Amino acid sequence: MTDNQSIPEYEAVTDGVRIRVRPRFMQEESSPVRSRYIWSYTVEIENNSDHTWTLTTRHWDIVDSLGRRQIVDGDGVVGQTPCLAPGESFRYSSGAPLSSPSGMMSGMYTFVKDGGEALNARIPTFSLDSPYERSRPS
Repeated sequence: MTDNQSIPEYEAVTDGVRIRVRPRFMQEESSPVRSRYIWSYTVEIENNSDHTWTLTTRHWDIVDSLGRRQIVDGDGVVGQTPCLAPGESFRYSSGAPLSSPSGMMSGMYTFVKDGGEALNARIPTFSLDSPYERSRPS
């Protein structure tokens, strides 16, 4: 897909923290012959709350169309722990490889505000669809 208008956007809001995800199949980096399917995804996090939040950890749950599951936990995102004051946003891009032509991703970011209170913000479940998927759910 080259037209950004045709890329789906997924969104979730937790206590004023809005998370939007736009996945995109990377045709040029994938190799169906070698069962290698690559997606990029762009995440935008907007702080629409009254608090300043620092993103401290991430948790991803990735399931491919054959039911294989990967759990990815780590500090921050793309080597950063962004601090978002009210009204601020942060955007980053990353990627996910699968060995089947489609899958799903979901997860959670943990944010901490001054004083130590934590917020577990839901990352919306999003679909990883390639043109090589032979069966689609109805």
